[in-house]
Amino acid sequence: MLGQGNKLVAVSLIAVMAVGSVVMWLGIPFGWIYVVSQSVESSQPSMGPYVLLIVGIPVSMMLVGRLLGSLNRYYGRVTHTTPEVRVNLPWHRSLRESRDSSHPRTVLDVVMVISVGAALTCFGAWFFLLAGSPLPS
Repeated sequence: MLGQGNKLVAVSLIAVMAVGSVVMWLGIPFGWIYVVSQSVESSQPSMGPYVLLIVGIPVSMMLVGRLLGSLNRYYGRVTHTTPEVRVNLPWHRSLRESRDSSHPRTVLDVVMVISVGAALTCFGAWFFLLAGSPLPS
């Protein structure tokens, strides 16, 4: 049973993972686009800003993903629910074995799926409701 302090830490870790995953899907791309757009001085196109975006966004997402993974491991230690992942490679499985994966779900799995859904919903709302038409009127 978790103590009151551990429950507070566990809930706080879930909240931080939720915020971090939304930042990963929405904040990092928008942040990089904003930074690059502010650094472009002339209207003359060049490859520099595009390369910075192509490199900066995935590297930043990878770093935030590693941070979220370490938060998930810490959550597992706090709540004593660290799953032992056993992966059976497809060529080691019997044909009679069920197709169900026995991979245990972690809190981070659930948080990431919810955050991707939220990010897609926000993008769809922006695209269809707020972006306006790119066609000349």
